[in-house]
Amino acid sequence: MILDELRASTQARINAWAADAGLDRPAPLVFTPAPPHVAADFSIPWPLAAGKALGRKPLDITRELTAKLTIAGEAAAAPPGFINITFGGEALTANLLELLRAPERHGREPGLVPRKILLEFVSANPTGPVHLASGRAATLGDALARVLRRRGHAVAIENYVNDAGRQIELLGLSVKARYDNASVPEDGYQGDYIKDIAAAAPAEAAGWTPQEFSRFAVERMLAEHRADMEEFGVAFDRWFRESELHGRRALDGVLDKLKELGRIKEQDGAVWLAAAGEDAEDDKDRVLVRSDGRPTYFLADIAYHQDKLDRGHAELIDIWGADHHGYVPRMTDAVAALGYPKGTFRVIIHQLVRLFRGKEAVKMSKRAGEFVTLRELVDDVGVDACRYFFARHSPTAHMNFDIELAKKRSQENPVYYVQYVHARIRSIFREAPAKGVTPGPASPEDLTRLREPAERALLVKLAWFPEVLRVCERDLSPHALPTYLGELAGLYHVFYEQCTVLDAAKQERSRARMALCAGVAAVIKDGLGLLGVSAPERM
Repeated sequence: MILDELRASTQARINAWAADAGLDRPAPLVFTPAPPHVAADFSIPWPLAAGKALGRKPLDITRELTAKLTIAGEAAAAPPGFINITFGGEALTANLLELLRAPERHGREPGLVPRKILLEFVSANPTGPVHLASGRAATLGDALARVLRRRGHAVAIENYVNDAGRQIELLGLSVKARYDNASVPEDGYQGDYIKDIAAAAPAEAAGWTPQEFSRFAVERMLAEHRADMEEFGVAFDRWFRESELHGRRALDGVLDKLKELGRIKEQDGAVWLAAAGEDAEDDKDRVLVRSDGRPTYFLADIAYHQDKLDRGHAELIDIWGADHHGYVPRMTDAVAALGYPKGTFRVIIHQLVRLFRGKEAVKMSKRAGEFVTLRELVDDVGVDACRYFFARHSPTAHMNFDIELAKKRSQENPVYYVQYVHARIRSIFREAPAKGVTPGPASPEDLTRLREPAERALLVKLAWFPEVLRVCERDLSPHALPTYLGELAGLYHVFYEQCTVLDAAKQERSRARMALCAGVAAVIKDGLGLLGVSAPERM
């Protein structure tokens, strides 16, 4: 693809220039869209960082590098230190042809060294329905996994089921109390879903212990979680149960390893993970085994992450809710304590979701009693709107989800706005024979007719798609993708208003514009697919 070729050639030139200039660690190469007031397609700000590192004027560096670049177009130096790139029409149409030949490879970076990544998300105690915030985590994790796979990495996705410990005990006690028509423990679970679980218990449950009620309730809740995720388009490679770790004494194994590495201390009858020192992210000792011999959740989490690494995953990415922010430093240090390098373990924290109907806040679910369930939201607005709306925001940003906007069948709705372009293009191809246009592949010669500003704007935007996926990988978030798709859809609407696609009297131009439409449709379908959103043929 055109940007891949530009990146490779530019990187080679920069590396050679940096070596001659004595710059040991050149800043990474970044492309940015040229601002509207600049008559160029892309900008490279690399000379700004090089100038700072070398104590030289960035514009001088820009001029030196611009003279050395070889591109299918034009490179120009611009103050204070940008290389502005304008592609030639032939390069842009060649990029379109390559896209049409293999749309499934558009965005896969040549020469990329694949990483083996395990993404864990939506992990929670199976003590209640999947709630709204988990929908945001599911969208973030699943879309990011799809993007990383497209980029060329080996990615597995996993859900960690906390099916052991005090919360599971309370679940069993709560369900038993409902079954017996007794009072639920004060710190138990009060939602109506507990009544539903109790009502579903078989006749022999009259003689069950709280532990048996726990096992029954966990299986019921897990079946609901699996169904919710399947409906939401998330297919986990594995649902890993915490009870597996306890069953094979993995917690003892990780304790032994930490002891061998000198990271264990015993005090007040308890076993602790000793703080690593001033440079560590967490400066406190943390309890692993309580004085009564019971392991903490922290020890189980360490054992789980050791298990991930033992299975051959080189990079672990966890997606957690905002309430777990304080847990990040201790888990980061725990993975380091196991002997793994910095960067092996990373956490994405996603912020809260507030639900609205227009301007009115939606506070809670009548059925759950405490929170809005993901299933309720999906039933109300559909999977496409849920996933697209969740994906539009950076995980670090709080978001307001407007149910009324998500249900609108108009271009006010961001997902409808993008999907409509795909459906409109498909309708053009269906209408072509009736309009006297003979469908067929456009030749390179046909594509030379794409000279209108609206046509060129689409060609440039299509070329930018691989860079968007690169940004998603860099930011560990898919939110740049909906932004891009909205911009591409906006450019297509302008093109559609200004350029007649089907004209029987101008077959060559019609074929060229149909090829451009096909490229737009392919990228929109692909981009939506990476978000887990459909691309309808008709709307």
